[in-house]
Amino acid sequence: MRRMVDEDGVAQLRRGILEHCVLALLRDRERYGFELARALAEVDGLVTSEGTLYPLLARLRRDGLVETTWRESPSGPPRRYYRLTAEGRATLERFRAQWVRFRDAVDHVLGTGRRR
Repeated sequence: MRRMVDEDGVAQLRRGILEHCVLALLRDRERYGFELARALAEVDGLVTSEGTLYPLLARLRRDGLVETTWRESPSGPPRRYYRLTAEGRATLERFRAQWVRFRDAVDHVLGTGRRR
């Protein structure tokens, strides 16, 4: 019996990369949780739920990678805004360097991308 790549494997890959995608979305400006969820949903292949995102944001906060502030919302309850800390920015930059190397290696093995 052949084993095929299944949705579970893709879901694991997504979960492993989601933290860094969130950090990247916060690179240029702070955002509130639902805004992050919408931005992730707009990217094909990064489908995630608020049930996944909010625990991740709490962990990023505990780990010191993001800081939060509460602000009044013009259309409802106050919103918690997230922004990168210096450690979050450094973590993102380290990941970016490793990601390029990893992505290029996988593309090379699969025969779909760049050769270095």
